[in-house]
Order: sequence, then C-alpha cells, then structure tokens
Amino acid sequence: MQSGLSLPPKNVLVFILGLLLVYLFLQFYLPYISNINKYDFNVHDILFWAALVFIAKRTAINLPFNAAMSHTFIVALACVTIFPTWLAPLLLFLFNFDKEAGKPSYPWYKDLFNRTQSALSTSFAALTWWFFQTNSLTGGMNHVLLDFVAIVAASITYFVVNVFSVTYVIHLASGASIRKIWSENYSWLWVSYLVQAPVGLLLAKAYQTPLIGGWGGFTVLFMMLLLYFSRYYWDEKVKLEESFDETIEVLVAALDAKDPFTRLHSERVAAISESIAKRMGFDEQDVKRITYAARIHDIGKVAIPDSVLLKPSKLTDDEFELIKSHTGKGLEVLHPMKQRLSKDVQGVIVHHHERWDGTGYPSRLKGDKIPLWARIVALADAYEAMTAGRAYSPAKSPQEALNEIIMLAGRQFDPQVVKLFEELWLEDPIWKDREEFLRRYTSPAHLSALSSPSRSGPASVTLPTSS
Repeated sequence: MQSGLSLPPKNVLVFILGLLLVYLFLQFYLPYISNINKYDFNVHDILFWAALVFIAKRTAINLPFNAAMSHTFIVALACVTIFPTWLAPLLLFLFNFDKEAGKPSYPWYKDLFNRTQSALSTSFAALTWWFFQTNSLTGGMNHVLLDFVAIVAASITYFVVNVFSVTYVIHLASGASIRKIWSENYSWLWVSYLVQAPVGLLLAKAYQTPLIGGWGGFTVLFMMLLLYFSRYYWDEKVKLEESFDETIEVLVAALDAKDPFTRLHSERVAAISESIAKRMGFDEQDVKRITYAARIHDIGKVAIPDSVLLKPSKLTDDEFELIKSHTGKGLEVLHPMKQRLSKDVQGVIVHHHERWDGTGYPSRLKGDKIPLWARIVALADAYEAMTAGRAYSPAKSPQEALNEIIMLAGRQFDPQVVKLFEELWLEDPIWKDREEFLRRYTSPAHLSALSSPSRSGPASVTLPTSS
C-alpha cells in the first residue's frame, strides 16, 4: 500500500537535508555579523522585494535535464546589497514559490530543495558582499569600483553554490555524469551570470535613489519589465525548437506510414536501441537521446522520391545510390536544429549504415571508428527490417533474424552489441516479435500512457519517488 508522503531516493534526501542544515546554520549566524548596508528599510520595502522574488521564480527558462533558470538571481543580488546580510536569504527561502507548487509533479522535497539551494546561494553571496565591503585590502578603493568588484564576486559565489547544488542533485537523481550536466546546462551560463551581476547592483541603486514619483520601485519595475521581455523572447525560441522537434517526429511517422512494411519502423528501432543502451549502462539522459536518435535516424528519406522509396521491385544501381544518400540528407533536413543535436545523435543519422568490417556507407568506417550509438541503431535497424520484410524480400521469423545477426557479428555488426542483443532477445521483450509490437504499441492502453516529458521549475530536477 502506498503511503501518503512520497520520498526521493535516500541519497537525494540526505543531500537535500544536508543543504538545509548548512543554510539554517548560516541563517542563525548571519545576524551576528555587522550590517554594512545603510539603507533604512521598512516593511513596505520587504514586501516589495518579496513580491519580486515571488514573480521572478515563476518566470523560468527551461534547460536540458529538466532544469531551468530565472531572474531570481538578479533579485537576490539586489537584496544582498540593500538589506542586512541575514534578510536577503530569508526572503529567498520564504517567498521562492514555484508555479508548480502544490501539484503532484512538484512534491514537497523538490520545493524544499529549490528554496534551500536559492537561500544558501544567497547566503554565501551576502557573505561575499560583506567580506569585500569590510576587508581592509579593499578599503582604499573608489566606492563605485568597490561595489562593482564586490557584486561580481558575489555573483560568482552565488553561481558556484547554485550550480554545484543543482548539478549534484541531478547527478544523484538521474545518474548522469556531473561533467555532462555541467556542459549541457551551465557551461555557457557563467558568462550570463557575470553580465547580469551589475544589473542586480543597478536595481538596488535605482531603488535607493528614486527617480520617478519619489519611489525607487517604479524604476525597478521598469527595468524588470525589460528583463522579462528578453526572457519571453528566449522562451518563445525554446518553444519554437520544441515545435520543430515535434514536426520532425511527425515527418518520421508519416514516412513510416507510407509503406505497410515500414509501419512503426522507427518506433521499433527506437525500442530496441533503448533496451540495448540500458543494458550497456547508459545513464538516463543518454538513453533518452539514443532513443530519440533512433526515431529520427531515417529522416533523410523524406528527401527521397516516393517512386524510388516505395518501389516494389529491386532497385537499380542508381536508385540504390539515391537511397544511400539519405544518411547525408538527414542532416540537411535537420539543419535548422543542427546546433541542438549532439554529435552522438548526428553520428546515428549519418553512420547507421556503416559496417563493422568497413564495407558500409557513407564513410566506410571500420570497427570502433564507427560511433557506438550508430552501431547500436544499425543492429536495431537491421533486425527490424529483417522481421518486417519488404515487397521484394519476405519477412524472417525472429529466430531467423537473430541467427543471421549472430552470423554477421564481426562482419556487419559490433560483436559486443550482438552479444547484448542476444541476451535481451532471450528475455522476450515486446519488440522481439513485430506483430506483437504493433499490436501492443497501438493498443488504447499504450497510447494513453504516452506523454511528453514535463518541465520542472527553476534550478530543479525531476526526482524519482519512493514511498
């Protein structure tokens, strides 16, 4: 029986609670250090900046690995320069409400993690700001220069603490390597953090020096409005890229549906590739990527005339050369999104017809020179084609197809991939028999279970639960 309180994996929970303890220690310690920010604030100031924290959290930009970023960072830096050292992190902890809060997709521990890591990052940023403002080594600096140096240092501190916390919890939850999470989420963000750091300082100075109506909040709201316009531009760019992904998958589905022999071909190749990748120990994100690559591996065929692609008789040499060109045409079709495709995915599209002995196409790569992902998809593609058959070539039984693949190990296929494939095949997976796969895949129960990956809130990750 399921209990009412869901829990993340033990290692994730321990990490979150550890972060919480560090934050609570700092929250109780910070009031005892001297207050260097001389702004005479009142309750209205606190409510205004709390509202900005609340709004900033709810307008996030999606990143890979179900992570996201928002303008909370800028608001946090502004609070660090305005309020006493202890107040800024407290505002982040109390008012950092995610727009998904209260929904099943956003459990309590996810909310706790996001609040804690934001408050902890702000705590260390506040300490950095305090250190530079009180250190004797910076005492002779021009006031403007000192503020600039201090805010840049505080932003770097915030970035390091924030990115470490989020990267490590994603690593614990998904199994993805820290290096991969860093490169795909944050390797480009550090420049953004440095560029935005002075904006946080400007917000604070604008608030402390009213220009409109005797209240600095009007200027701050105007500046935040400009930031949100840039955010929505980026958000629309992300949505456009997602729409392009969906369009590509629709094209692939339409391509498969043209011929009864290739019905759901790409989906079955993807299912086989996914099984092999999992057996080889790929992390969660790489499994998703190779599955996606397998789905679109034949996208180049949309550029091949139907008269050749659907020809019921044997192809001429010229026609076969035209068919072979689909590996290169695939990247031409995907050119608008090529920068978003990893080298591994591109390798699948271009090299899934290479052979282990070097007699494949288009590059006649041999052995380990063939990208691993392409070797996996090549075997999956061949098994699917063998058991589906063509108008000019009757379908083989699953056993006959397996026997042929084993016979071709070391010639057409990577022997290690063949070995893992045979192990999986003996476990009677759904993709083993084509008719069973088609029946199960198109059943109402299966279709209702299909859903798009959900996006999580800022600086968060989809954590598995246990109860």
